[in-house]
Amino acid sequence: MEAWLFLFLVFLAAFFGKNNSLIIACIVVAVIKLLPFADKWFSVLQAKGINWGVTIISIAILVPIATGKITLQDMFKAFKTPAGWIAVACGILVAVLSRYGISQMAAVPQVTVMLVIGTILGVVFLKGVAAGPVIASGMAYVIISLLGLSFK
Repeated sequence: MEAWLFLFLVFLAAFFGKNNSLIIACIVVAVIKLLPFADKWFSVLQAKGINWGVTIISIAILVPIATGKITLQDMFKAFKTPAGWIAVACGILVAVLSRYGISQMAAVPQVTVMLVIGTILGVVFLKGVAAGPVIASGMAYVIISLLGLSFK
């Protein structure tokens, strides 16, 4: 019963915060919870879901390359700018920090609960997005803006 209450509260927060992604996630989790063998489905989602999400984000990131909106020339041009190098450094930093974060989440399950609460609050009330590459981009944006740099 406690799980249903928590899902409902997250759903309400997402609804009032107008966060469609979180609303859909709550509905999907609730529907799966109603199905037979839900525990099996949940264990697969918990074990593989983040990797699937990263894969989908990676696909979205590669689409502009596939469509020709970003070319090799654009990439080489970006490497010639301080802003480009800051973006690369932020991507590396997020990847390394994520490695340590995953280890901590496995060792200290309470961290996961607090991260979920923090992510929900940030997504719903601060219009944030729960996505690693976006975090790297945000970090790069802040540093580039503070230094007054650009990719030109």
